[in-house]
Amino acid sequence: MGQRIVMYPGTFDPLTFGHIDIIQRAARLGDHLIVAVAENAGKNPVLSGDERCELVASHLKLLMDTDKLPNTVSVKRFSTLLTDFAASEGVTAVVRGLRAVSDFEYEFQMASINKRLHGELETIFMMAAEQQHFVASRFVKEVARYGGDISSFVPNDIAVALKAKLRGK
Repeated sequence: MGQRIVMYPGTFDPLTFGHIDIIQRAARLGDHLIVAVAENAGKNPVLSGDERCELVASHLKLLMDTDKLPNTVSVKRFSTLLTDFAASEGVTAVVRGLRAVSDFEYEFQMASINKRLHGELETIFMMAAEQQHFVASRFVKEVARYGGDISSFVPNDIAVALKAKLRGK
């Protein structure tokens, strides 16, 4: 059997503690985890694709350097169909985080479409950690936009970058 490559896709605009929790847990599910940063212009990201990749990669490196994450995690950017990107990377399973029951319907539909497009690709749903159930990137951006404290939602390096970007807009 070959290497089991798992992928955790998202826009990560910004990377939250909820994302980090899923990344740390998903890293144990295969031999390698790709954190796949999606372009997804439809979500109107505050941070550019390059900025999001840099922030995710630098934060994950901090976690690896402190042994909070195995060094079998990489960050890659994609702007194609998720299933095409997964096939090109040899991915066998996609991890999706669920915060609440309301997430399930959308994620179930997406998993069904992905299965139809790439029959070998499995989807694994992971529940967000209890303290992160309500955290969504769109709310973090809204709080930051109005000068609120986002320190309980995102790491300090991410908060600094997001606030700087919002000030520049």
